Amino acid sequence: MGMGPAGGLLLALGACLLSSRGARGGVHQRQLLKDLLEDYTPLERPVGEDALPLTVHFTLSLMQIMDVDEKNQVLTTNVWLQMYWYDHYLRWNESEYPGVKTLRFSADRIWKPDILLYNSANENFDSTFHTNILVNSSGYCQWLPPGILKSTCRIDVRWFPFDTQKCDLKFGSWTYDGWLLDLHMTEADTSGYVSNGEWDLVGVPGSENKVFYECCREPYLDVTFAVTMRRRTLYYALNMLVPCLLLSAMTFLVFLLPADSGEKISLGITVLLSLTVFMLLVAEVMPATSDSIPLIGQYFASTMGMVGLSVVATVFVLQYHHHDPDGGCMPRWVQVVVLRWGAWLLRMRQPGEEPVGRPHCAPSLLSCSSENSDDGTTTKPRATPVVPNGNLPYAGSPTAPLPAKPPKVPRPFLPSPELQASASEELLNAPELGRILEELHYVAECFRGQDAAQAAGSQWKFAAAVIDRLCLVTFALIHIVCSISILMAAPNFAEAITKDFL
Repeated sequence: MGMGPAGGLLLALGACLLSSRGARGGVHQRQLLKDLLEDYTPLERPVGEDALPLTVHFTLSLMQIMDVDEKNQVLTTNVWLQMYWYDHYLRWNESEYPGVKTLRFSADRIWKPDILLYNSANENFDSTFHTNILVNSSGYCQWLPPGILKSTCRIDVRWFPFDTQKCDLKFGSWTYDGWLLDLHMTEADTSGYVSNGEWDLVGVPGSENKVFYECCREPYLDVTFAVTMRRRTLYYALNMLVPCLLLSAMTFLVFLLPADSGEKISLGITVLLSLTVFMLLVAEVMPATSDSIPLIGQYFASTMGMVGLSVVATVFVLQYHHHDPDGGCMPRWVQVVVLRWGAWLLRMRQPGEEPVGRPHCAPSLLSCSSENSDDGTTTKPRATPVVPNGNLPYAGSPTAPLPAKPPKVPRPFLPSPELQASASEELLNAPELGRILEELHYVAECFRGQDAAQAAGSQWKFAAAVIDRLCLVTFALIHIVCSISILMAAPNFAEAITKDFL
């Protein structure tokens, strides 16, 4: 669609008007920059009098805690620095330069405070991005350089994983002393903080410090912000503490496993090796320092020591259980301490021993059998003794009839005592009968030895069972006491449990 002469004229007038307005504004700003930077020297401290210090207000905005490297003891944070000061040479009258209220200068064209992070761990030392400096007509300068700061931090792992770390960010001028640059601090801003999955931010308190050195009379000022953070313990509790607790509880199964199974030592060694693997995982996270032992390291060490002692105790239990009866009798002190006091304390009794306070009843086939009566009660059959000369019941039985008078039996002929003595001597002097008596005597001695050996073996096995049960109770109590005392020794244990688990 074509455009007429009138339309083209209107477009030309509009373009001229816009160009004239832009030229007017651009001329003022360009002239202002030329006037301000004509005799300006970035190395000159912008004050009206050289004897007066230049006041710089300093603060920071903490955006995120990116990483806490416990191994290398380095804290990585995302921070926006904020510096404010008045530049005596960057002032102008807004009426002389209409429309120009603020100017932006690159960081290398005007003076700026050489404030650096003293405890920087970055390869370039200064890791901030030098943005433009905003200046208004009164000479008020605002400089907000963002950066990812890597700072050295002494990580105290004594209460790990229930620890609270405090990492300092120390800022100060690199070349100006306190008489030339007066550094003032304002509170840190955490309104835009992004939460971390491993650490909870407690606070970022700041402080102003003044240090005097022996070489100089003038003070040197710095501003230190202490990033205080508490470790969130849910991850470490589920991946380290709970497996360690379960593995240490497996130690109790060593004492519950029968000695004849042959797996008691194997189970103890397996638990010990598993704890060693978890100990190595913790050592990879912790820094190689000897200043303090981590709390979780103490817990693992105590648990490993307990498991090691359980293996030693199991060796003694197996030695007692498989003791050679020909190796000697049981010492008297073992009988008193283990079989008497230990068994009484653990409420254990030897096989075949009746409980204390119960009447002793001799087992018999008649007493073990029972019949059910018609009314549902259980009755024991009444034994009916038999007389030697017949099947008649005993006279004392209430249902038995009185027996008749037994008939007289004629007495057989008995030889005289002299004949009986001579006959017995002839029998004893027979060689076959003597050998038979010797064999019977040998067999009787063998049975007596087997019975004695079996009795001694049963005594040693019972002593091993008592020691096994005593170790089970002792190690269970030690495990509970050590777990509670070590874990609750952390200052913020209750706070960590409340926030992370509840």
